[in-house]
Amino acid sequence: MSRFSSGRLLARNLVQTVSRPASAAPSVPQWTRLFSQSASRPAPPPTNDSETGMSMQRLAQKFMVNSSEGGNPDRLSTDVREMLQVEKDVDEEPHHFHVMSHRHNTHVTVTKPNRDAIISISGGNLGFKKSARGSFDAGYQVCAYVIDKLHQKGEIKNIKKLEVCFRGFGQGREAAVKVLLGSEGKALKDKIIRVTDATRIKFGGTRGRNPRRI
Repeated sequence: MSRFSSGRLLARNLVQTVSRPASAAPSVPQWTRLFSQSASRPAPPPTNDSETGMSMQRLAQKFMVNSSEGGNPDRLSTDVREMLQVEKDVDEEPHHFHVMSHRHNTHVTVTKPNRDAIISISGGNLGFKKSARGSFDAGYQVCAYVIDKLHQKGEIKNIKKLEVCFRGFGQGREAAVKVLLGSEGKALKDKIIRVTDATRIKFGGTRGRNPRRI
């Protein structure tokens, strides 16, 4: 046997031993390998309060009751009670002060948080006639009269929060703002938490009538 043929045989045996192992590894499903890899990974280090956020801690403290007190939810700590009271005040529905003013009249309605009306007055109820009902003076008198009636009924002390809702762009709109920011509305001025505009805007619909020409 020549040295060239012996070299070829040795190379062939070497390749066979490397490419074909004597004992083949058992086949393992893919999900088993993934599970073993995830289980072998070390647990992530605990994060601080700034990373996790204080909301989860507040949520845990809100429902945490001292075991020595028998697990009674009425016996919460002072901090948890204050937290619950703050969240209750935030979610509480306010009273509403509706002002609908247009070119012909001004209507003011005060409603409870459940939208039941406490008082509703318009310019015509105070004796204003025809075009005078839409004037600035009529709107001012209506708003001042409504606030005075709330004082007489004792409803001012029941109003914790107030939302002012405007509708329309009549003169009574500016009159209501002046009353609420003036001396007549000093009892309600500090309780206003929101001012909204509920003016309806026309779009589409039917064709309007021809404008009047004089």
